[in-house]
Amino acid sequence: MPRAHIELDKRAVIAPVHRRTFGSFVEHLGRCVYDGLYEPGHPSADEDGFRLDVVRLVKELGSTTIRYPGGNFVSGFRWEDSVGPREQRPVRRDLAWHSLESNQVGLDEFARWLRLIDAELMLAVNVATRGILPALDLLEYANHPSGTTLSDLRIANGSPEPHNVRMWCLGNEMDGSWQTGFMTADDYGKIAARTAAAMKMADKDLELVVCGSSGSAISTFGDWERTVLEHSYDYVDYISCHAYYEELDGDLGSFLASAIDMDYFIDTVVATADHVGYKKRSSKKINVSFDEWNVWYLKAHQESQKTYDEWRYAPRQLEDVYTVADAVVVGNMLMTLLKHSDRVTSASLAQLVNVIAPIMTEPGGPAWRQTTFYPFSITSRLASGDVLRPVIQSPQYETAQHGDASVVDAIATVDEDRAAVFLVNRHLTEPAQLSIDVRSLGFSRIAEATTLSDADVYAKNTLEAQCRVAPAANGTATLDDGMLTIELPPVSWTAIALN
Repeated sequence: MPRAHIELDKRAVIAPVHRRTFGSFVEHLGRCVYDGLYEPGHPSADEDGFRLDVVRLVKELGSTTIRYPGGNFVSGFRWEDSVGPREQRPVRRDLAWHSLESNQVGLDEFARWLRLIDAELMLAVNVATRGILPALDLLEYANHPSGTTLSDLRIANGSPEPHNVRMWCLGNEMDGSWQTGFMTADDYGKIAARTAAAMKMADKDLELVVCGSSGSAISTFGDWERTVLEHSYDYVDYISCHAYYEELDGDLGSFLASAIDMDYFIDTVVATADHVGYKKRSSKKINVSFDEWNVWYLKAHQESQKTYDEWRYAPRQLEDVYTVADAVVVGNMLMTLLKHSDRVTSASLAQLVNVIAPIMTEPGGPAWRQTTFYPFSITSRLASGDVLRPVIQSPQYETAQHGDASVVDAIATVDEDRAAVFLVNRHLTEPAQLSIDVRSLGFSRIAEATTLSDADVYAKNTLEAQCRVAPAANGTATLDDGMLTIELPPVSWTAIALN
């Protein structure tokens, strides 16, 4: 049995826990919006057509910020199509996902949905095929109180109060050839800088996110960030990271260590941003918005992808059904985001419903939790105060993709009333015996110890078996004289709360 030990020191503060770390992502893609969030004929639908059973699950998930409306979708989107009387809204072709967009859900409806879940809107503007003036128009429509043409139009459309969107994305994945209107780093950096400067002329307190690389494996990774920030550094506040992981060729050991690559990705982007800042003699720090991250079986989707002659409304696309192993990786990646809370101050799990999502729905039927729902919801609920850097002594194992990896990984948070420790055991077959020195935290009672694991690491929650996988209390946890001990099952994610 692998044995590991962790030291926690209340003084080893990385940064505060940022509530925006627990953000999600809603794109007009597949059944995320239509048949997911919005289904007017569903028994649980409200007057706007939103499924209240999904609202309840999203609130339980703990999503704090929602990035919207894309994603690749935004690069062909005309925001004006999505406001005003629904019966007058045009139907458009979405080139990104080869589908039809009815525009029955738009900015005003989505803002009302956000009030149901008490979350913040993070809005993306189309800089790929449109530009500065449409972005300024959208800003005026969304945020100006009244007395201008577009703010008065919003009021006439049934939203008397401004939406007060503070965080804005300047396009999406502009380095990708799959993106409608993709650009070179030089071209994108220039348009992003001009758009950002104009938007801050309208409101100097906006928080603007410039596009970073679409992944650490992109050939332009690093150079893209440097070039884009050399143009836009003075006008933006964040640079984005996007990363998806999947188990390839049966290599579960490498897959379970995916957080190592995420860690490298963040460190590289931060170093590049700081390099540009030093060159500019700037005291400003650019933070990271990791606004797309998840497990996504992209290879399988690409291999099975069909070319459809017809254009369809809300086709079933990218509906991955997640395993226990996938949930362990998602939990570990969220731990890594917390580990970097000094610079990663916003993040969005992609996506929210049906499309590579923690929540699934059936038209006219139920909504249920995928395996990945649980580590996100529990971490969002328990993590508060400050993030602590643990000292971990753990056996290592060799991976084909990421070099040596620790069998046990951990992160902790602490505030005045509670401490929380989040753990993974990456060993494929053996439980790990773990001791944690928590004396400096000053808490004497285990409030809860919850583990997500299963004898079948590929077990899933499906329409037919919606509760096949769920977290359970870990009865091995004990706390005696400041020493916490627990046994972690193989391929597992665990959360412990102390008070």
